[in-house]
Amino acid sequence: MTAHRLLLAACFLALTLSAQNPPLYQNSAAPLDQRVNDLVSRMTLEEKISQMMNDAPAIERLGIPAYNWWNECLHGVARAGKATVFPEPIGLAATWDARLVGTMANAISDEARAKHHEFLRRGKHHIYQGLTFWSPNINIFRDPRWGRGMETYGEDPYLTGRMAVEFIRGLQGDDPKYLKVVATAKHFAVHSGPESERHVFDARVDGTDLFGTYLPQFEAAVRDGGADSVMCSYNRVDGLPACASPRLLGDILRERWKFGGYV
Repeated sequence: MTAHRLLLAACFLALTLSAQNPPLYQNSAAPLDQRVNDLVSRMTLEEKISQMMNDAPAIERLGIPAYNWWNECLHGVARAGKATVFPEPIGLAATWDARLVGTMANAISDEARAKHHEFLRRGKHHIYQGLTFWSPNINIFRDPRWGRGMETYGEDPYLTGRMAVEFIRGLQGDDPKYLKVVATAKHFAVHSGPESERHVFDARVDGTDLFGTYLPQFEAAVRDGGADSVMCSYNRVDGLPACASPRLLGDILRERWKFGGYV
């Protein structure tokens, strides 16, 4: 009987200590990389695979809520009810006023946060309700026949870079620990149409055009703007899919620019 009591007491103590010491990934004071590694180590292969699309289901046993990574705010919070609508980026670029773009982005992220909190209050976790935004579009507008040219800041890599930096800073905020929302610089790289062939087009580009036209604004977005996310482009670049390019994603983005966010 005494042994049984001791065993029960030990189990009770273990449960009590477990309740008092939550797993590392739930400790907001711990370093982020350690929290991420701890969480991933607890996930099954099936759970990891389930998180690979924008619509990520909840993992209830780990206390992870459902989340949809797809949201848009190119010139205002999009597709989530009423919101302030600002001019298209091609029009904003004509102002040559990057600080104005930053002020606009700050207003957009204010509305984005408010909408997100309201969705959470109502128990909603659907598309266009999260805090991860697939904006800005900082591709170079080289051909007026491209149907998405109005999403960009035009044909100038330098101006596009300055606009991108202020837009990203305005969206993400200046808190040293927490992002207001996540900005995603897209589409990396050499993506300027044609839209109908974007999934099969192979962009052949020499080094001068790549580093002089198609990459400067992305470097500014990452190094100066601090973009937490970069979207790889749909097309191929010199024969390889941009989303599987060791040169673009590894050598340039990670190694040269020291990008620490996610693609």
